[in-house]
Formats: sequence, structure tokens, C-alpha cells
Amino acid sequence: MDAVEIRVLGCLLEKQQATPEYYPLTLNALVAACNQKSNRDPVTELAENDVRETLDRLRADVLVWPVEGARIGRWEHNLDRSWELDPAGKALITVLLLRGPQTPGELRSRCERLHPFGSVGDVEAALSRLAAGPEPLVTELGRGPGQKESRWAHLVAGPPPGRSEPAPAPRASAAVGLADRVAALEDRVAELAGELSRLATKLEDQG
Repeated sequence: MDAVEIRVLGCLLEKQQATPEYYPLTLNALVAACNQKSNRDPVTELAENDVRETLDRLRADVLVWPVEGARIGRWEHNLDRSWELDPAGKALITVLLLRGPQTPGELRSRCERLHPFGSVGDVEAALSRLAAGPEPLVTELGRGPGQKESRWAHLVAGPPPGRSEPAPAPRASAAVGLADRVAALEDRVAELAGELSRLATKLEDQG
């Protein structure tokens, strides 16, 4: 899923929760939401045609759908069913789609108008639910230099760039190299032992 698709889905989710009286959204309202200057990272300048083409792609994946019978064309998402979202999970994935990786504390503050969380622990519990299962929607990035809290990111576009993964390969390579050296030494010892045995036999014959 590309950045424009993520932005469109995030905006549909956000407006459904924050301003349900204006949801589903017209194309013009969705373009304005995508290019909103507040609560967005990064800020975009999408054209109407960009958003229309994105809606067509998302419709093909059954992630959005036009509202039937509306006098003016309006669009709604299908993520509650597709991603099996509860209210807490919906608020969290919305803010992650719109603003990128964040700490549980930041998410609690920024989700306030969508779904109030009683504590950071409640946020972490909801994130854990989103991260569970065969197709997790979020992942924990861990703490960066100088950071006190771990950050979380969505997985809608695949693994986030720069995610640090355990890398035991150098240690494994060193272990393999050591094993090779030990094996070579054992072969040399066996060879020397054979030479000593032959030399001892020769001396006995000469004596």
C-alpha cells in the first residue's frame, strides 16, 4: 500500500470518528482532509485526480466503497470488517496512519478526540492486540537513542524502514571460523601422531 492510499484510509477513519455528522465524505472533503495542515505527518498537496485514482484502487481491494443513493458522491471505508477493528484499535491505527511512528504516551494524547484511553497501559494493551495474530497491523520499534519510550508503527505498507532487528550473524560467523580452526588443528595433531608412531616403529626395528 502506497503513501497516498494510507493517507486516504487514515482520513476516512479519522473523519468517521471525529466528525461523524459529515461522514461518509465527498471527494472534495476527502481531498481537503488529506491536505490538512494539522495532525498530519507529512503534510501533502494531493490533487483531486490523485485521490480519485487512489479511491478506485482501494475500491478494487474492497477497502472503500461509494455510498449508494447519495445525491453527491460520498465514500466510506470498509476497514472495521477487513481489519477487525474495535474502537480502541481503530483510534490507534488512525493516528499511526496519519502521523507515523509514535510512543504510547503520544498516541494516548493524540487519540483523545477519537477514543479516550484511561492510561498508557490501556494504549499498550490495545497495541498488543493489533500486533497479535497472523497478520499484525502494528509493530513495536523499540527505543531510539535518547528516547525513554518505545515507538510503535503501522505495518499497512510493510515493515517500517530502519527497523532494528537482532543481528547475531557476526557472532555465528566467528563461531564457524573457530570451529574450522579447531578442526584443522585436530587434523594436524592426528597427522603428527601418525608420524611419531611411524618414527617409533622405525627406531624399534633399527634397535
